[in-house]
Amino acid sequence: MRVGVVGLFLAVSLVQQAFAAKPEVVVDPGGVSPAALQSINGAIEAITRLAEDQDGGEVSRLRRRAHDATVSALETQGYFSSKVTLEVSEDAVGEIWEITIEPGAVTLVDNVDLEFKGQIERPEFASRVQAIKSQWPLQKGMPFINESWSKAKTAVLDDVSRKDFFFARLAGTQATVEADQDKADLSVKVESGPRVRFGELTMVGLKRVPPSLIDRYIQYTPGDSYDQDKLDDWQQALQSTSFFRGAFVTLDQDEAAAKTLPNGEMELPVRVQVSEAPARRFTGSLGVDSDNGLGVEGLYRQNVVFGQPVWIETGVGIDKNRQRAFFDVNLPPTLSGYKDSVGVLYNHSDIEGVDNRRAGLGWKRKQERQAAGDSRVEYETQWGLVAAHDKTEISGAETFEVPTLVATWQWLRRDVDKKYDPREGNLIDFGLGAGVTLDKGEPFYRSSLRMQQWWPVGRRDVLTLRGEVGKVWSQTDRLPQDFGYRTGGARSIRGYRYQSIGIARGDAIVDAPTLAVASIEYTHYFTEQLGMNYFVDVGDAAESFGQMDLAVGYGVGLAVRTPAGPFFVDVAYGQRDRRLRLHFSLGIAF
Repeated sequence: MRVGVVGLFLAVSLVQQAFAAKPEVVVDPGGVSPAALQSINGAIEAITRLAEDQDGGEVSRLRRRAHDATVSALETQGYFSSKVTLEVSEDAVGEIWEITIEPGAVTLVDNVDLEFKGQIERPEFASRVQAIKSQWPLQKGMPFINESWSKAKTAVLDDVSRKDFFFARLAGTQATVEADQDKADLSVKVESGPRVRFGELTMVGLKRVPPSLIDRYIQYTPGDSYDQDKLDDWQQALQSTSFFRGAFVTLDQDEAAAKTLPNGEMELPVRVQVSEAPARRFTGSLGVDSDNGLGVEGLYRQNVVFGQPVWIETGVGIDKNRQRAFFDVNLPPTLSGYKDSVGVLYNHSDIEGVDNRRAGLGWKRKQERQAAGDSRVEYETQWGLVAAHDKTEISGAETFEVPTLVATWQWLRRDVDKKYDPREGNLIDFGLGAGVTLDKGEPFYRSSLRMQQWWPVGRRDVLTLRGEVGKVWSQTDRLPQDFGYRTGGARSIRGYRYQSIGIARGDAIVDAPTLAVASIEYTHYFTEQLGMNYFVDVGDAAESFGQMDLAVGYGVGLAVRTPAGPFFVDVAYGQRDRRLRLHFSLGIAF
């Protein structure tokens, strides 16, 4: 295939096959825009595929079609005064179509006439009409491109129909192009129809879920003006609960349900149609890792309890380090997206000589939201309040009991391409905590910051950098378990035992008031599923940042993407302990 000088010619290359009748195409674009070249390319390629193994008469008709398709493609990009010639020659393989384009000037928008009819002409909507006109995207002097024209018409109709005027339609649209003058006059007529108001609420599909749950989200007074954004928000709120597989909130357009008001306006019922989720569900998971050994967890969940719009969740989890049981009652999300829950917990852990038993009662509120527009950024905010009793036995040292009340706040920002297997993006997690011992009134506080960044390298590889710092201020040595910091293990500093880095007390390693951890890791993927990690981890948990003696771990590992989730096997050397350790993790849900 022959290709013209770069910047002057676009060659559309078609694979030569057994049929000699398939033509080779060479296009001299004459300086048209890249968008026009792409449009021409698609149009001609579709026609040349049809030319294979055709007789001469049919191929002649296809040449004319290729010429006409090129002209049409140019017009969609604003070239209405173009000249296109198609010349045919032959070589040893078959026909060659040489298409030469003289694009001419791009047609520009000249006059724009936006006309509105219907009840939107009332005086109370005058400012709204003016705002719609001022936001019309195809202004005088802009190129007249078919795609922009279509989007502009859709946008103006959407601006009218999403609020007050449910039945709005385009009564007429016209673009008058004067190719010899390279200008286009545009005319759009919008018929708003009658103003529409919300009528009575109707519900379809409810069986176990009480109507009060629908009333929790869909709050309006019959007679309120129709607003599609409200319908969308109500639908999203219902879908975000755990009570429904699907939820749809629309206006009921049935003629029997519609009501015409004396002033010519219309009232349509708000129709909510739902499909309820299963009433009960039991799930389990089985996992194994180098930190906690074999672990199993069972979870039972029930929607609607004693006829109330709440759901309960209870479960148990067991591994070599921890055993826990919990029972939570979850309220449905609020319109602002807050998810509240209360629950009780019993937890037993025995790690690095610290044996702890905790019983607690707590409240948690969580909010998840997306950033504005089409951004992939997600935010999570959590508030918590827990009253707990801890009994802690430190091997070779003291045993103490402490009742506490702890309040926490956590803010997370996530900006990644994939939530559970990111290759590009970052994560920021910031937390605060404050508590008091209930028997002696001793206060304690905590702050923490965790950050992680992913950079894609080449086609598959990933470079990851993560860091974490934390600090505790306290007027007591009887802190509740997990309020301070220990580190070491597969998810922190590899090459060391799980939570073996902290403060030595007796024969145990206890929580420290300061933490600093950093890691850099490079993953090279041989295939989409199989890769190898190279990493260096460094950090410590100590009495203060100044007293830290950084523990370093480095090594290599295997990364495997499986249907059950990522599987990691790392071999790391802990420089402080001068030992090699194997770290791995795998989980399966059932």
